[in-house]
Amino acid sequence: MAKYQFFCIPNSDRKKYTFLDMASESFLKEKSAILAQGFEVEDDVIYAETSEEAVEKFKSNFVYAVDEYGKADVSYGFAIFIQSIYKKLFKKNA
Repeated sequence: MAKYQFFCIPNSDRKKYTFLDMASESFLKEKSAILAQGFEVEDDVIYAETSEEAVEKFKSNFVYAVDEYGKADVSYGFAIFIQSIYKKLFKKNA
């Protein structure tokens, strides 16, 4: 899974943004250039399979943060596990 770092122009309500794939060989050089243009690092890195998925996660902002926070909690994983079992049981009986 790739890591993407997003950058925004301050006070643009996250509408003026760009991003970089952190695995790129030119990442540090490109990051310096972006910061020199007035962009600032926005949030934490985003893990995604594709750049399109990363942009979706970035645009969803709050939903993404809540989902990641939930995944870090053991009770969230347990709830998803129970939900999966429930769905499988009722799918077989339907």
